Amino acid sequence: MTNKTVKTAKDKKPQPAATPRPQVVHKKFQGVVVSDKMKKTLVVRVERVKLHPKYHKRYVVSRNYKVHDESGLYHIGDRVSFVECRPLSKEKRWRVVKNNR
Repeated sequence: MTNKTVKTAKDKKPQPAATPRPQVVHKKFQGVVVSDKMKKTLVVRVERVKLHPKYHKRYVVSRNYKVHDESGLYHIGDRVSFVECRPLSKEKRWRVVKNNR
């Protein structure tokens, strides 16, 4: 006689509980609108101060970001805050949060 083992529901190992997804921390920046000529898109310049490693002099580095503005409320010279979001186009991965007058 051969011993055959039949797997029943009792023999199955318990499955681990589904783990929650980790929260995503979005990058936040604020800058000045330098262009509002595109539809639903702003160009925002963000300036930050860097320190030279050898000479210890502070200097300003700036970068332009294309930011999504669904409402069209912001114009050149406005100070805005924006956060990272899913890619909306080739260069646009940011959306406006609020105006910082």
